[in-house]
Amino acid sequence: MKKHNFSAGPCILPQEVLKKAADAVLNFNNLNLSLIEISHRSKDFVDVMENARSLVKELLNLPEGYSVLFLQGGASLEFLMTPYNLLKVNGKAGYMNTGTWSTAAIKEAKMMGEINVFASSEDKGFNYIPKNYTVPTDVDYIHCTSNNTIYGTQLKTFPKTDSLLVCDMSSDIFSRQLDFTQFDLIYAGAQKNMGPAGTTLVVVKDEILGKTGRTIPSMLDYQVHIKKDSMYNTPAVFPVYVSMLTLQWLKDLGGISAIEKINEEKAALLYAEIDRNPHFVGYAAKEDRSLMNVTFNLTNESDKEAFDKIWNEAGISGIKGHRSVGGYRASMYNALPLESVKVLIKAMQQLEK
Repeated sequence: MKKHNFSAGPCILPQEVLKKAADAVLNFNNLNLSLIEISHRSKDFVDVMENARSLVKELLNLPEGYSVLFLQGGASLEFLMTPYNLLKVNGKAGYMNTGTWSTAAIKEAKMMGEINVFASSEDKGFNYIPKNYTVPTDVDYIHCTSNNTIYGTQLKTFPKTDSLLVCDMSSDIFSRQLDFTQFDLIYAGAQKNMGPAGTTLVVVKDEILGKTGRTIPSMLDYQVHIKKDSMYNTPAVFPVYVSMLTLQWLKDLGGISAIEKINEEKAALLYAEIDRNPHFVGYAAKEDRSLMNVTFNLTNESDKEAFDKIWNEAGISGIKGHRSVGGYRASMYNALPLESVKVLIKAMQQLEK
């Protein structure tokens, strides 16, 4: 029996994508060669890369003037690449701190220059999104994290700024409709809504680059990667291919508008059960709850053994909460079927009985 996979990342992918990827590992494009054996410079793989980049632009509805890159190093390397490429020598940047990953981004950026943390929810264990903050105007860029995987919060609105706007969208990219042109730089690890771990999506407005006055090492320079079509070094062939398949799956489903409706339905069902069932309590502030990562705790820890037995026997996987929050976390990325959410709700109701 296939498990109900609520893992936070690497996470669930569509079954049809996994089957196509498995076939390609054995025999890609009827070449009688594996996808992971062929040259990344062959026409067969160059077509994959071009198609993947084209699908990103189409799904995000981006105009000309943006470049799409598939890089490596995860979002964690982007924490450093962002200031390298956007923070001027002797410049400043403004950061929102809404969780573990934005904390890590701030740490890396501080190595490059002056950082103004203008909004933070650390005072309450990152269980809410800061409001009524003042966005600094004397900065080269503003950085935010759209969805906080560990704490289960999500930005519903983004900072208004005349500076550049940067967003780490690792855990909710392609999950909801936004005006993606409000961002000058978006980055996201693939392993939530797009593919397996190993590649990182970067979407950057071309005109903002090359203005820092600093010398950037080649591997950290977006302009170098743009010029070489994401092939300055050998790309992560398999993750890029699976990302392309997943993006095509999403397009065939009806795009972001279609998946957003499904994601809203899944989240509404599970949050309704958390709020109704006296054995559970949500972790994140209600107005800031994430559609992707639902964090919740038991009202009585003595129920833990019984509940763990119930969800294990139901074939549920990956709902153990992150060590910094405890409790449970149900990650409901694009490929998670509604049926899996209903199985989890049934397990919660079984504990109540």
